[in-house]
Amino acid sequence: MTERSGQTGDATGGPVPTTPVCYRHPDRETYVRCTRCDRPICPECMRNASVGHQCPECVSEGRRSVRPARTAFGGGAAGREGYVTKTLIALNVLVMVISIASARNGASAAAGSGLGGLFGGATPLTNWGAVLGLARFSDGTVGGVADGEWYRLFTAMFLHYGLLHLLLNMWGLWVLGRALESVLGPLRFLALYLIAGLGGNVAAYLFSPVNQATAGASTAIFGLFAAIFVIMRRLGRDTSAIVPILVINLIFTFTVPSISVAGHLGGLFIGALMSLVLAYAPRARRTVFQAAGGAILLVALLGLVLVRTGMLLG
Repeated sequence: MTERSGQTGDATGGPVPTTPVCYRHPDRETYVRCTRCDRPICPECMRNASVGHQCPECVSEGRRSVRPARTAFGGGAAGREGYVTKTLIALNVLVMVISIASARNGASAAAGSGLGGLFGGATPLTNWGAVLGLARFSDGTVGGVADGEWYRLFTAMFLHYGLLHLLLNMWGLWVLGRALESVLGPLRFLALYLIAGLGGNVAAYLFSPVNQATAGASTAIFGLFAAIFVIMRRLGRDTSAIVPILVINLIFTFTVPSISVAGHLGGLFIGALMSLVLAYAPRARRTVFQAAGGAILLVALLGLVLVRTGMLLG
């Protein structure tokens, strides 16, 4: 106990009671004590507790001993705020603005071709970043994933052909993303999104004509459709409202021209696999199992890219 001593006696020789002082500020008298360690604390050092006040050191120790809240699948509770979903939407919108700015005719890039003039046209940015197997450009140069431009398999999921294309995908991301991020946590949701998007782009590379460019976040969005079904089933919740929406999107995929069927189905399939890994990982070693499952999927996708590249160049 930290106390300050006064005089040891008065004029008659009797003892004088000592006055407690703050253990952190010995020059301040106080009669308030920390409810955990019982040390005297002044008003500056008081921290409100459920009962009484605590000192700063006890509060810090208590925070270290309290386990952070986790979701049912091991993710952080911060996913309830939807920060990753909002960031992905903002990134897609920013890339769309840059894409339109890169075009000579911004209006044509935003809208003006495809599906009755609702989808926009290609821009220098989409030409640079869309999934493309192998093609010869107008200036005589050759480019594509098979020519070493592997970055296209990633950049394509953030590029869109026009504002309507962007808005449709961002609506799906907003609805599905917030729900999945809240139950998976930020990091697991981001891994699901990126691996599903990559899986769809790899499928587009495998099965689309080599000179056909494809782009859009829909590869990842279809992965989220599969994931929301798997996750809800794992939690024992009703999935009857999900199936009709998924069926409608599949009909849309097969009937509307210029949509990458391979990309949508690839994203759906890889998204389903990744969500199964996340949802059914053993509780005892959940994080290790989930990380290993995601790594296996990435290696498998890499192998498929290598096989396809060898076929095109062989």
